[in-house]
Amino acid sequence: MIVLGLTGSIGMGKSTTTAMFRRHGALVWNADEAVHRLYAPGGAAVGPIAQAFPGTIVDGGVDRDRLAAALGQNAEAFARLEAIVHPLVAQGRADELKAASDGGARLAVLDIPLLFETGADQAVHAVVVVTAPADVQAQRVLARPGMTRERFDAILARQTPDAEKRRRADYVVDTSRGLQAAEARVAEIVAEVLSPQWKPPRRTLPSEAERPH
Repeated sequence: MIVLGLTGSIGMGKSTTTAMFRRHGALVWNADEAVHRLYAPGGAAVGPIAQAFPGTIVDGGVDRDRLAAALGQNAEAFARLEAIVHPLVAQGRADELKAASDGGARLAVLDIPLLFETGADQAVHAVVVVTAPADVQAQRVLARPGMTRERFDAILARQTPDAEKRRRADYVVDTSRGLQAAEARVAEIVAEVLSPQWKPPRRTLPSEAERPH
C-alpha cells in the first residue's frame, strides 16, 4: 500500500483536495478527526489531559475552549499537550493503516496539518502539499465566522511557512487554479504513485505484499 502525506497551511484547500483523493479511491485518514476522537468522552487522551490540565474536562470529554485557555501562549504547556496527544495519534494512525493494508487498500492519504512539524513526513512514501497564493489564502481564512487577522497570524506563526512546505514537497496541488485543474492534478498524482514503476522518494520500496496489485 502506498502512503502519501498531505499537508498545507490554513485556508489552502486541504479538505477539498483530500475529497478529490477519496474520489480517486484513496483511503483518507484525517489527523484533526483523530484528535477529536481522542478528546471525546471515553477517548484515550481524556485521562492524561485531565491530569495535566485540571478543569479542562466537561461531561467526560475535553472542552477545547477550556484547554485553549489553559494553554494560553505557554510554549511549555503546548509541549506537554503534544507529548500526550502525538503518540496516541501516531498509534491510532498505524493501527488504521495496518487494517487498511490488510484489507487490500492500494493507496492511503494522511491529511496532517502539522506533517513537517511533527516529523510525520518521514513515515510516508511521498508528500503532497496543497497551496494557494497568500492573498487567496487570507481571503478564504478571514471569511470564516469568528476569524480575525490576529488569530490568523497566530495560527500561521505555528505552521511551517508555505514556501518551505512547497520546497520540501514531492507533489504540489495549487487550488487557486480552480477545481478542475486541482482534480486533474490529483488524478495525475494517483496514476503516478500507483504505477508499478514508481519509486517512493521518502521510503525504501515497500515489500511486494505492500505494492498495489
